[in-house]
Formats: sequence, C-alpha cells, structure tokens
Amino acid sequence: MTGIDYSQKIPNNVDLKSDKRLQRALERWQPDYIEWWKEMGPTDFNENDVYLRTAVSVDKDGWANFGYVKMPEYRWGIFLTPNEKDPKIQFGDHMGQDAWQQVPGEYRNWLRRLIVTQGDTEPASVEQQRLLGHTAPSLYDMRNLFQVNVEEGRHLWAMVYLLHRHFGKDGREEADQMLQRRSGNPDHPRILSTFNEPIDEWLSFFCFTMFTDRDGKFQLLSLAESGFDPLARTTRFMLTEEAHHMFVGQTGLQRIVRRTCQVMQEHPDADPAEYGAMPLDLIQRYINFWASSCYDLFGAEVSSNSANFFASGLKGRAYEDKYDEHTALDQFKTLERLQDGKIVSEEVPMRNAMNEVLREAYMADNQKGVDSWNKECAKHGIDFEFYLPHSRFNRKVGEFAGGRFHVKTGEPMDEASYEAMLEACPPKRIATTSRV
Repeated sequence: MTGIDYSQKIPNNVDLKSDKRLQRALERWQPDYIEWWKEMGPTDFNENDVYLRTAVSVDKDGWANFGYVKMPEYRWGIFLTPNEKDPKIQFGDHMGQDAWQQVPGEYRNWLRRLIVTQGDTEPASVEQQRLLGHTAPSLYDMRNLFQVNVEEGRHLWAMVYLLHRHFGKDGREEADQMLQRRSGNPDHPRILSTFNEPIDEWLSFFCFTMFTDRDGKFQLLSLAESGFDPLARTTRFMLTEEAHHMFVGQTGLQRIVRRTCQVMQEHPDADPAEYGAMPLDLIQRYINFWASSCYDLFGAEVSSNSANFFASGLKGRAYEDKYDEHTALDQFKTLERLQDGKIVSEEVPMRNAMNEVLREAYMADNQKGVDSWNKECAKHGIDFEFYLPHSRFNRKVGEFAGGRFHVKTGEPMDEASYEAMLEACPPKRIATTSRV
C-alpha cells in the first residue's frame, strides 16, 4: 500500500481501521502528543499558517504535497514502505530465514530498546529547537526549521506505532514516557545526552542538522536492514524525510561560510565579526563540538551489544548489500586501542566492531560536507581549511573516553597542553551517552 489514507483520524497506510484495539490505543495517545507539541514545540507559532510538505504516498516520486497549515493541525501519521514479497533476513545468524512480522520473543527486550532509543531522539530535537523561530535569519530558514520539526514529530509517530502494535502494555508505557521526558530536564532528561544540549542559536542548529541528523541517517540505515520487517519498512521511509534535514545543515553552514569569505575579501584587514559575519575559526569550534558529540552516539569501539544486535539480525550495517559476506563470522577488524597510555593496534572480531564500522562510514559522509565548505574558501581565495575533529577527541564513551588527544591528529597530549588547546576548540564542553 503506497498511498496514504487521510480520511482517518490518524493518517496511515497500514490499514489501521482493521485493528480497532490498536486504533483506539493510538487515538488515545494522539491528544497527549498534541498537548506535548503545544507545550514543547515551536509554541509561539502555533497560530501561524506555515507552508509545509505533507507525505501523501511512500513512492519515491511524487510522495508529498505542499500547502499552508497550522502546525498543531499537521496530519502526522504512520507510513511504511510497501511489503516486499517474501522478505528474508539479510545478515547475521538468521540470514536467509523469513523476516519476522512479529517480535521474536528471545529478542523482545533488545528490539524494544533499539526502537525506544531511536524514538526518543525525535521529540528531543523538537524541544531543543523550539525557540529558534524567533531568531530565524530569513523566511526560508524559518520554513526549513518548521519542516524539520514536524517531520521529527512524525518520526516519533513511526516508532510509537511499532511500540503500540508489537509490544502491548510495555510498548504503550514506553510511548507515554517519550512524551514525559524533556530535553535538558535534570530529573527526566532524554536518553542520549547529545539530545539534552541546548540549541539556542542558528549555528548550532545548522551543525545539529549536519552532524546529529547524519548520525540519525546512519542509525536508520542500519535499522532499515533489520530482520524485523515492520521496523525495516518504517525506517526506510523515515530516511526519505531525513535527507532534507541534512541538506538544511550542510547548505546552511555553506551559506555562512560563503558570506564570511565575501566579507573577508571586502575587508581583508578586519575581523569579519565587525561586519556581521561569523569568523571561520568560530565555525570550526562549533564543528568540533557537535561532530565530537556525535561520535559517542555510535557507542564503544568494541561492543558486545553491537555483536548481539548483528548476530540476531536486528541491526545491520549501513548498506549491508554492498558487503560480500553477511555473517561477519571468522572476520576481524583492526582497531586502535589505548593501553598504558599508548595507542596500539589490535584485531577484534568483526561483530564486536560494528559500532566502529558505522562510525567510520558516518565520518566519511561528513567529510563530503566539510570538503564543500573548503571549496567555498578556495573559490574566494581564503587561506583556511575546515576539518573534522579526530575520532579520539573529546570522547566520553568507548576506548578513548576521558583521554587527552589532539583535536586534529588524535595524538595523546599532556594535561596542560590539552587544556590550552581546548580553550580554542569547542565553544563549550560536552558529555554524551552512547546508543549501545
């Protein structure tokens, strides 16, 4: 079913009306969601008509239309990509078996954890960005912000549907808790600490959509490989919407870089801040802060959880079909580890290194955006080069947690040298919690 039924209270393409019990449960949750939006979304704009896109199909082409709508009246719904004929599990110990349409009992807790952790990030980002509409640089940026916000809200619906549909009372309780936690709340924070960081200015917003939404992309790509078919089909459509969020971040930063370069050309001997432009080294500080926070979101370099998720067929690698072998048995990955203050190389079973496999793919994807910003500098004749912080820098999770490493090279540093460097790196310190 590719078309979406908008005649129902909850738009969907999962034939929700055929399951009255599920329908009633979700319709009871819906008012609480709307109240959450009115309280924690971009509340001061609830009465404004906003030009937004709304999904009307899960087809790749022509899947959305655009129109004016008040955000609390946006038609959030439940959209899964169409069923494949006889889908199979594509990796792990169950490779080749029929994909699960119901939750496998032995993996129930792991699967619920994956869904809840992903789902909790969606409302968190709306909460983090709720005041940005007051300082939008342009109408274009404001519309992009609100589009990102409503789609993050829909992604919450995607995960809540899975919890209600497949996890009974436990799932309903988890869905309720996702509306009770609050980004940055000291008593009821969001699960992942990056999603408790404030985003009160637009440079952070662009970095968040560039780096943190890209983390979301790679998490969704790995879940889109899941042997639990409803989860795979749900996340595949989420990726369609997620692409716009990363576009907002990459191009937003590129516009800032371009304007700074123009000002530097016009006033080569002045501080660009004097003319309303953001200094390039300040932009780099924000890159250091947000990119390094996202490295921790992938988890520890060596992880039994990642091995279990892969072996069970719940969470694969991004673009699993590009690999020649899909069980990752009798395979190893060389990782850098910290022993007695020295960095050494060690071969680790591939399944235990899946977090690092995903993190490396994420960093390579980020580099494309960094390259585009450097082209702007080169085009304007500005001698400045942006970089991604090293994967060891500022880590709070994993092999290098709490270590002192150079922001660019990753080389170990003594405390005094590290503290001196840190003054010029991120605009503030950060603590993060991993997914697994």
